[in-house]
Amino acid sequence: MTALPLVFDAPRRGKPPRHLADLTREEARAAVADLGQPAFRADQLSRHFFRGTTDPAQMTDVPAAARESLTSTLLPGLLTPVRHQAADGGRTRKTLWRLHDGALVESVLMRYPDRATVCISSQAGCGMACPFCATGQGGLTRNLSAAEIIGQAVAAARAMADGDLPGGPGRLSNVVFMGMGEPLANYARVRKTLEALYTPAPHGLGLSQRSITVSTVGVVPGIRKLTEEGLSVTLAVSLHAPDDELRNTLVPVNTRWKVAEVVAAADAYAERTGRRYSVEYALIRDVNDQPERADLLGKLLARRRAHVNLIPLNPTPGSPWDASPLPAQREFVARLRAAGVPTTVRDTRGQDIDGACGQLAAADLAEGVPSVAVVPPEPVEPPVELGAEADE
Repeated sequence: MTALPLVFDAPRRGKPPRHLADLTREEARAAVADLGQPAFRADQLSRHFFRGTTDPAQMTDVPAAARESLTSTLLPGLLTPVRHQAADGGRTRKTLWRLHDGALVESVLMRYPDRATVCISSQAGCGMACPFCATGQGGLTRNLSAAEIIGQAVAAARAMADGDLPGGPGRLSNVVFMGMGEPLANYARVRKTLEALYTPAPHGLGLSQRSITVSTVGVVPGIRKLTEEGLSVTLAVSLHAPDDELRNTLVPVNTRWKVAEVVAAADAYAERTGRRYSVEYALIRDVNDQPERADLLGKLLARRRAHVNLIPLNPTPGSPWDASPLPAQREFVARLRAAGVPTTVRDTRGQDIDGACGQLAAADLAEGVPSVAVVPPEPVEPPVELGAEADE
């Protein structure tokens, strides 16, 4: 099976067309009124959008004469599927999307017996250039709009409702921001997306905040802002090293926000929410998998409200980076657990399609270590000022 490419076609940078999902409710009602329609049509359009309805002919509660103008103006197509890749007997489906300006992003939908999770991208590409990450080597193209991010989740919800994955019709239950890009470097759009995910119909998907995970490599102002805004989404921090010296190399944003500051910000979020945060840690052979680093990580996180997800690295073609050998993985797990730190190993869904965002699958408790490796969480982009329009 051919893997989806992780490179971009040198797309043009461009602002996406205006979309209903980018507007406030008041703005949407005003936009509908400008088209000569009653303001309540905005609620009708919103309901259709969050149900994944794309064909105007199916919007039978909207007058036929108004459907084309309303949908073309407020529900333009932003995500065009290039192709799908299936794995795990069809229970994992990765989609490559082309945006209006040619940029490419990916999402992955995974069905489990008790849940369905979609991993979505918040930026096209990645500007961090973490040395072990293929996506990061392609550079940052632009931030995604809120509608482009939301649209990935809506498409997954519709796929579940339609029974596109084996098991018949179902419901999307979880969303993780672990695809391309650093969510907290595109804060304003991600914040609007979060609201759309947990707001009930007709203005959202009605998910539980606790079923939504935002992963960050440690953009401290963004973590603090999430804390200040009183959200209860799950926080995941991609740490990858317990000490500043190594983390400066593996995750260059660490030169701005050190390990201690990142962990302190996560602690404050955990204190406010009363919930654990996840620490993502890619195990890389002879780089960050030494027993002494396991002990450092255990000492750092002991007695904190934290949980470690270990991710044996899935090497990319031509990369010198490789997964830790199984004995090193097992010892790392054992040392963390001996230090009293809850530790799991990531599920390996979609490996044969470069689940490449193999950080995608939800963490499942494992007593041992998987015999196959998965890709680590995506690193972040160079941080921008919160709320800034990095793509304009």
